[in-house]
Amino acid sequence: MKITIYSTTTCPYCVMLKSWLDHKKIGYTDYLVDQNQYAAQNMVQLSGQMGVPFTTIEYEDGRMEKILGFDRTRFETALSAAK
Repeated sequence: MKITIYSTTTCPYCVMLKSWLDHKKIGYTDYLVDQNQYAAQNMVQLSGQMGVPFTTIEYEDGRMEKILGFDRTRFETALSAAK
């Protein structure tokens, strides 16, 4: 499983999501879209919008789940499905 987060330096929900994943000792790649134009363009291409945090979860079988915001229930479900 590969987790990619698109966030900004000023987003409180981004901080909460990353802190939650850190607490669970779950690795992720973080792209700060307010500092990286390429990452911002990639996020818009994947999500169709500019809201953050935007997360992609790529599973071993090739599926990709996309989650907008810090939806703890969806994250719990997605992480359980990966086990």
